[in-house]
Amino acid sequence: MPQEQNRDHVQALGRGLEVLKLFGRERRPLSVTEVATLAGITRTAARRFVLTLEYMGYLSYDGTAYTVRPAVLEIGDAYVLSSGLPDIVRPYLERLAEQTQETASLTVLHHDKIFYVDRVQADRVLTVEIVVGTSLPAYAVATGRVLLSDRTDTELDAYLATVNTHSYTEATTIDATELRAKIIDARDEGWSLADQELTEGVRSIAVPVRDAEGHAVAALNVSAQSSRVSLDHMRGSILTALQKAAEQIRKELAEI
Repeated sequence: MPQEQNRDHVQALGRGLEVLKLFGRERRPLSVTEVATLAGITRTAARRFVLTLEYMGYLSYDGTAYTVRPAVLEIGDAYVLSSGLPDIVRPYLERLAEQTQETASLTVLHHDKIFYVDRVQADRVLTVEIVVGTSLPAYAVATGRVLLSDRTDTELDAYLATVNTHSYTEATTIDATELRAKIIDARDEGWSLADQELTEGVRSIAVPVRDAEGHAVAALNVSAQSSRVSLDHMRGSILTALQKAAEQIRKELAEI
C-alpha cells in the first residue's frame, strides 16, 4: 500500500469493522475471548472494541456474550439507499414475484459472498429465512455463480484456489473442477440454477444484471420449493421472466 494511503488509514476503525463482521460470519453470540481469538487481537483490545460497539448500539451484552443489534442494518441501508440500483430494480422484483408467484431477489457479490440488497416475498412460505443484508457463500448459490462467471479466468482460478467450501446438503458442489465447470456454464448460458445445494427443498435460478458497459453489477433470482416447482418450469417461464427483467434493467441503467 502506498505511504499516502497508510497515513490516511485509521487502523482502529478498520479493526473495529472487522470485529463487527465476525458476528456475521459466525452467526452466533461471541464472548470477548472468542472475539479476540477469531480477530487475532489481544483480549484487552477485543474488550475495547465490543464495548465501543455496544455503546454505539451495534451490539448487546447478556452477561456472557455479545450479539448483534438491529442498528447494524443502518450500515447496510446506507449502501442500498446510495447506490440507486435498488430503486430501479424494485418494480421488476415486484413484477417477478407477481408473475411467478415465487420470491424474487436482488444480490451483489463482495469478495467470496453474495449479499441480498432487496427481496420481494411471494405469498408462499419458503423453508429458508433470508432478509436484506443476508450474506451467503457465492459458490453454493445461483446468483453467486452468475456473478463469479463475470470474472476473468485468472480471477476465477484465484478464487477457486482459496475459497473454503462446505457441504450444506448432499447436492452442494464443493469440488473445484466441478464448481469451475458450473461457473463457466453460467458464463456461456447467461444464467445459473442451483438445485437444493444450500438448503434441502429449495432451488433457485439467477441471471446477471449488466450495466451499460456489459459488466455484471448484480444478479436477479427467483427461489422456489422443489416440491412445488419443477426444474423444467424454472428453466422455462421463470427463466424467461428473469431474462426480460434483466434486459429492461440494463436499458434503464444505460440511460443514467
